Amino acid sequence: MGDIKAGDKAPDFTLPADGGREASLAQFAGKPVVLYFYPKDDTPGCTKQAIGFSERADDFAAAGAVVIGVSKDTAAKHDKFRDKHGLKVILASDADSDVCERYGVWVEKSMYGKTYMGIERATFLIGADGAVARVWRKVKVPGHVDEVLDAVRGL
Repeated sequence: MGDIKAGDKAPDFTLPADGGREASLAQFAGKPVVLYFYPKDDTPGCTKQAIGFSERADDFAAAGAVVIGVSKDTAAKHDKFRDKHGLKVILASDADSDVCERYGVWVEKSMYGKTYMGIERATFLIGADGAVARVWRKVKVPGHVDEVLDAVRGL
């Protein structure tokens, strides 16, 4: 399940998000959506990435796009993460990893010789038509936000 490629219809979802709200793909129909998956709130790479997207939030908005970050953390944890770092992106909670599986980012990882299941850092740019325009897998944080913003502007 979930080897999503450019040109595929993006799987819809509705997830609890920070601030007591829900986030769904359908609610942003007609707008580009930057959907990024990250392993865990408040870890170094994930924090850098969330701050990076937040620092450019006005630029994404000016380009007409919505940015949604997804991890397995609870919406309450997302609230703390958002408040601690002044984040300006929607943070959605995929506690049962259903959406992660549909997007193919719930993968086997390994650390210190142990294998475990976790979220691969990946970003999907979904066009206003609901089709996936670009996919970035195994994302490295430095430079990523600018690359995604350029792709949004190029839609």
